[in-house]
Amino acid sequence: MGYERFWVAEHHSVPGVASGSPAVLLAAIGARTDRIRLGSGGVMLPNHQPYVVAEQFQMLAALHPDRIDLGIGRSRGFTEPVRDALRDHRASDFEADIGELRSYLDDTASVTVRPRTVTDAAIPMFLLATGAGIQIASRLGLPVVIGGPVLRKDALADILVAYRRDFRPSTSAAAPHVIISLDVTLADDDGAARDLALPEAWAMARSRQVGEFGPLESVDAILAQHWTSQVRARVESSLDAAVLGSPATVRRQLEELAERTGADELLASTSTYDRHALRASDESLRALLR
Repeated sequence: MGYERFWVAEHHSVPGVASGSPAVLLAAIGARTDRIRLGSGGVMLPNHQPYVVAEQFQMLAALHPDRIDLGIGRSRGFTEPVRDALRDHRASDFEADIGELRSYLDDTASVTVRPRTVTDAAIPMFLLATGAGIQIASRLGLPVVIGGPVLRKDALADILVAYRRDFRPSTSAAAPHVIISLDVTLADDDGAARDLALPEAWAMARSRQVGEFGPLESVDAILAQHWTSQVRARVESSLDAAVLGSPATVRRQLEELAERTGADELLASTSTYDRHALRASDESLRALLR
């Protein structure tokens, strides 16, 4: 379709998400693709030793040269049992861990991560961030991926001004680089797009109620269930926060977003029960941005 990157996330013990190990999943995807860049959006660094992450991604880079990106974040396990299973009790300094990880990747650490050749370029690093994490990205000179609650109009402008103003060039990036991450769903008309986005919004709302993000359900199955007022409010809030609609509606929303943020890239995530509709949405989005 002409997309530049395909990224996968790290979520543990989630029935509706098959991505507990981004490095393993990326290796499988790399074996079935030839050109597109592959990356993590992201590896949750507090769950891992920086050296192990560096080894995993250096191996990916050896298997698929000049195609690997490393996006990192700091979110921990979704529930307390998952955090326990991850041994998530050690004290860690996220900013220091990022610096340590980067030293392995750019070969400035006292230990060399293998496999490596003298011609290897450092794997590009990106920081998935909200709030204080964006300040870390500017101090460390990292491209930043921004999504979630910081996309509110009243907060984002000031955050981006500060990121670009305080950015310190580094081996990772010579200049600020902003990627906006958001849900984007296209269909023939606005109502149909809202229906396509419903399974994800429903799963998110239900997860707050039952503590588990389950596999997506069909629109018909969702509409046949009982909706509490709280679930309905959460579903409507999720749908209102997403970019969805006809191509004309989505184009207008994305143009406004680009003008407001000066974003360098869009990281679009589309999730729906209907796989054929998902493909059609991805095709329509790419055609819209050509």
